[in-house]
Amino acid sequence: MQSLWMLFASFMFAVMGVCVKLASTEFSTSELVMYRGVVGVIALGSIIKLSGETFRTSMPGAHLWRGVIGVISLWLWYYSIGQLPLATAMTLNYMSPIWIAVWLFAMGWWHAKGDVKWPLMLAVGCSFIGVTLLLRPAFHANQLTPALIALSSSMITAMAYMQVRKLGLAGEPENRVVFYFTVMNLVAGIVGVFLTGGANGPVWHPITSVRSGLLLLAIGVCATSAQIAMTRAYRLGNTLVVANLQYTGIVFSSVWGVFVFGDVFSWHSWAGIGIILASGMAATFYNTRNTDKGKAVANTDPIASEV
Repeated sequence: MQSLWMLFASFMFAVMGVCVKLASTEFSTSELVMYRGVVGVIALGSIIKLSGETFRTSMPGAHLWRGVIGVISLWLWYYSIGQLPLATAMTLNYMSPIWIAVWLFAMGWWHAKGDVKWPLMLAVGCSFIGVTLLLRPAFHANQLTPALIALSSSMITAMAYMQVRKLGLAGEPENRVVFYFTVMNLVAGIVGVFLTGGANGPVWHPITSVRSGLLLLAIGVCATSAQIAMTRAYRLGNTLVVANLQYTGIVFSSVWGVFVFGDVFSWHSWAGIGIILASGMAATFYNTRNTDKGKAVANTDPIASEV
């Protein structure tokens, strides 16, 4: 049941999204990324220090690669949101579990001679149908380039999640994995502020109210806790179940949209939510019923076999 950590992660990511939307009227994207990194570095650095853990790692290259591809996917996604209808950008970005499923299909066939968990693959596909019904994306021909960028973001995001899985299976604790990613967020945010400042130099927007400060704090806290939960889910849970449960982030975001921003849903939206929840529960039930605890992880997980 460790896969259910992804439910908590999805909820916290949804809360973070609300805070980002509210704070985006006062701060640039680079500043939001930077403040997210600041809170994460301080919080996780303190946790690691107080718990007696160490910052030292035997896999610096793997952490660097995870940070780089994670930041790239984040920036590409932010760009696509600015260029596409939000529903389109969100749906294309949420194709990352589909890419994970495709990868596991190939690796499962390669390592286990065709032993592919078809019910889980079907659940992932049904979840994406639900996302499509919920968001009903559409883009014009002149938006093909940003759409392809959003699609690329989902592919890179899938790579980042797979790297998180590998780091966890290699024994790297969640706090350390997320700490180094937040460091990359901090660095990327600062660099972004300077690069987007123009000829007059970087533009820093001051924190002028308690509300602004609380929003920035909430973004960092929610993002950090969500990253830790997501890392634990991918390390301890079934990869396809975790990927499928990621879709619940769309459900949580939609609910927040109703209560905070006054969004109105049609029957298509409610049908999509129902499909997402049903496929998530079906995947979790199937995995719980069919997991063979007597087998070694390397024999049942195609990612683990590569570590």
